[in-house]
Parts: sequence; C-alpha cells; structure tokens
Amino acid sequence: MASTARWERARCGRNLQELALLADCYVSCYPNAGLPNAFGEYDETPEETAALIGEMARAGLLNFVGGCCGTTPEHIRAVSKAVEGVAPRELRPSSPFSQFSGLEPLTIRPDSNFILIGERTNVTAPSGCGAHQDRRLHHALQVALDQVRGGANILDVNMDDAMLDSEQAMTTFLNMVATEPEIARLPIHD
Repeated sequence: MASTARWERARCGRNLQELALLADCYVSCYPNAGLPNAFGEYDETPEETAALIGEMARAGLLNFVGGCCGTTPEHIRAVSKAVEGVAPRELRPSSPFSQFSGLEPLTIRPDSNFILIGERTNVTAPSGCGAHQDRRLHHALQVALDQVRGGANILDVNMDDAMLDSEQAMTTFLNMVATEPEIARLPIHD
C-alpha cells in the first residue's frame, strides 16, 4: 500500500504542476488523507498530508489548500502550519489565443496551420460511423484512432440519434476514449 500511496502522491504533484503551468486562474488542492484502506478508512497521518501540500505550495503550485475525505481537524491544522508564510501561486496572464486540451494542450495561434477536426465519430453524418447505432462502440473507437493517426487535431463526437440513449452512449464512449492515450491526447468536441 505504501508504494501505491507514493505513486498517487507523485502523480498528484505532476498533475498539479501541469495545471499550474497552464491555468490562468487560482489552483486549489484539498486531497484525501491517502487512499482508502480495505475498510474504507484513510490512514495518512496529518503530518504526511501536510508534507505533501506544503511541498506543492513551496513549489509555487497552489492558491487554496484544504482537505477532503479522511482529513480531520488535526490534518487541517498541520496543513495550515505547513503553508504558513508560503506565498500563494502567482497568477499568469491569460493567453490571447484559443486553447483546448485533451491530455495535451492545443493552442491556436495566428501562425497555426489548418486545424483538422475529425468528424467521422458522428452518428448523424452520412459518412460517419454507423456503428454507434448498433452499439458497437469499439468500432467507433477504432474510427477515432484512425482519425488521430490521420492527422486530426480535434475530435468531434456526436451521439445524438433517436435510436440511441445519447447521454449513455456518449458517457460510455468518452470513458473508452479516456483509456486510449493516443486518442485522449486530443481535445474532444461534442
């Protein structure tokens, strides 16, 4: 369990670092007191939680801090002490350019080439992937992958069809996309 907790903490730090680099707004961090154990309880001590948040605050990544599941008043006191005297993250100016994100950011600048939008994952398009109507979402996932490999910068996904539970189909499909890093790196338009 300790190695899993360390991995989660490292991942949390990387995610917050990426967010702090991109965000032109305040960044908050209010983690759980570790991962839940087999009994649904949280074993991370106030000192461990405070060390994690304090490290990220000193790195200039945070504006607001707190605690969520499993944290106690002792956790909050320890976090407060860990960030005492630490300056909050400085806001960066917002970009004048349009920015989109999947796992990777996409910024459209005046010198950008054409932006290619993969639209074949669209159940309403005549040339689209009719597989959605048969609930063959794995086929649709392959269509999305083919569009990515074909050079698409953004994927358009449309599950609006009278024969589908569109909300459920979209949720299921986007969860599938999220497990495919090659596809998930692109922004998704719906």
